[in-house]
Amino acid sequence: MFTGIIEEVGKVVAFARCESAWRLQIAAEVVPADVKLGDSVAVNGCCLTVVEHGAGRLGFDVLEETKRLTGFGELQPGSAVNLERSLQPLGRMGGHFVSGHVDALGRVEVFEPRGKDHYLKVRVPEGCGRYLVYKGSIALDGISLTVAETEGDTLAVWLIPHTMVATNLHEKRVGSGINLEFDLLGKYVEKLLASGLRPGA
Repeated sequence: MFTGIIEEVGKVVAFARCESAWRLQIAAEVVPADVKLGDSVAVNGCCLTVVEHGAGRLGFDVLEETKRLTGFGELQPGSAVNLERSLQPLGRMGGHFVSGHVDALGRVEVFEPRGKDHYLKVRVPEGCGRYLVYKGSIALDGISLTVAETEGDTLAVWLIPHTMVATNLHEKRVGSGINLEFDLLGKYVEKLLASGLRPGA
C-alpha cells in the first residue's frame, strides 16, 4: 500500500528484455538506501518488487502484460520515474490509499502553465469516466492528486510548482501516456452495488 506522495524521482538506466520478463534498472539516491531485495516500490504508481539492489541503483522485473497495460512501454534510458516505498504502519498518511495496481493508461490532452501553476487534462479509456469524482482522489503516475474537473471520459487537475519539481510530470507532453489508478473506495462501492447489496440490507 502507498500514499501517492512521491519520495524521489529516479532515472531509467536500462529497460531491456531478460529471460522471462523485462528488467528495469533505475538510478536513485534516497529510495535504494532503505530497501532490500523483495521489497515493494511504486514506480510511476505501479507496484514492483525489488530484484536487484546496489548503491544508487534498483532493479525490477516487469511482465510483458504490465509493460503493455501501463506507460512503461514509453520508458527509455534517461526517463524520469516517480518512486515511493510502501507505506509503514506508523507513517504519515499524506495523500490517499494507493494500491500500486494501475487500472488503465490515460493520455495527456492539455498541459499548460496558468499563472504559477499548471493545468493538466487527461483522457481516460472509454467507460472509465464513471470512476471520476469531482474533488475526489486519483493517482496519476503514482501521484496523489485531487480531481478539479470532470467531463465524460476526461479529468483535469491543477499542479502547484512543488509538484512539477518533485515528480516526473515536467516531462509530460500532449499525447504522453500516464498511469491511472482510480480511488479504491469508488471501486469497492461499485462492486457492492453490482452485487445487489443495498445500505441496510
